[in-house]
Amino acid sequence: MAANSETMTINMGPQHPSTHGVLQLILELDGEIVVKATPHIGFLHRGIEKLSEHRTYHQTIPLTDRLDYLAPMSNNLGYVLAVEKLLGITDEIPERVQRIRVIMTELTRLKSHLVWLACHALDIGAMTVFLYCFRERECITDIYEKVSGARMTSNYFRVGGLADDLPDGLEGEIRTFAESIPAHVEEYEGLLTGNRIWQKRTIGVGEISAEAAIDIGITGPALRASGVDWDLRRDNPYSGYDDYEFEVPVRKGCDTFDRYRVRLDEMRQSALIIIQGLDKLKPGPILADCPKVVLPPKKDVVNNIESLIHHFKIVTEGFKTEPGEIYQSVEAPKGELGFYLIADGSAYPFRMKIRPPSFVNLQGLPQMVEGKLLADVIAVIGTLDIVLGEIDR
Repeated sequence: MAANSETMTINMGPQHPSTHGVLQLILELDGEIVVKATPHIGFLHRGIEKLSEHRTYHQTIPLTDRLDYLAPMSNNLGYVLAVEKLLGITDEIPERVQRIRVIMTELTRLKSHLVWLACHALDIGAMTVFLYCFRERECITDIYEKVSGARMTSNYFRVGGLADDLPDGLEGEIRTFAESIPAHVEEYEGLLTGNRIWQKRTIGVGEISAEAAIDIGITGPALRASGVDWDLRRDNPYSGYDDYEFEVPVRKGCDTFDRYRVRLDEMRQSALIIIQGLDKLKPGPILADCPKVVLPPKKDVVNNIESLIHHFKIVTEGFKTEPGEIYQSVEAPKGELGFYLIADGSAYPFRMKIRPPSFVNLQGLPQMVEGKLLADVIAVIGTLDIVLGEIDR
């Protein structure tokens, strides 16, 4: 006599700590096997795209910090590059600005990957790595605080340049930190890569082929771990990335373990890019010579009335753009982050549409967990490295 088989439906989240934010997964289980997984979002929706329609182009910049709040400067960069492209001033950006933007966004990549590894390891049961990663992250938040005054939702990039130049002595601090990263990564690998428990929880778990990843639209480390050699910094360069020498880490295991290894390799490469950026960094202006759209330097604002009036008008009224539409994307830590702007000639974006990598990558979750164990769902969510701030943007 055949045994009866029944499935059970359970809710995982939106309060569960391992969902990395207010994500709800509706899981249909046959015992411990996941038969079907359905992600539900919407618990955090902020309406950032709609809010931008009622703010000037400058006033929208702080909204981008709150997208992937673990990588604020990558969000800032994508947005300001989009506005600069809309204004047609991309070629006017000074070299020093380009170098500093690259240095800060690669620090952001390190910061994001450190939090990913810390939380991913903790989800699976490795607590020591969590403490080590946050030790290094603290160094980056110290740097953030010195350049922008904020440790988490840092806001440093501006349309046409930077809020201010790097503080005295910070270049040496950044270099010392970047040079220490390879040894720290070796330390993380020593704790995890050869660990049999870690291997059991990650090898062969959450597999997705290159073809499936491309069809879904997955980008970033999750795509490169499936054997697809694609990175916007190299293949569609921006901010002078074509002037740097670095490797794009690619693995072919298509699983959680190789996504882990790709991100560790990326951390090493980011440290190399930062050091190259510091080597190439020369004195120069930190604002483009575009007075109709670029805020004047702070020292001028407080010292002469013309700059004060200029600053006041741009801040209160904004600047107008020619009607048109553009799309600009950057290689954020989690994948391709894109901004699509439509301008109607006013001082406000007529429409802004964001392509957040976490949102698109999340679409691969059902395919990666169905047929796997319930415990594997935790590992796969961690390896996707999602942030709900940009999913429910």
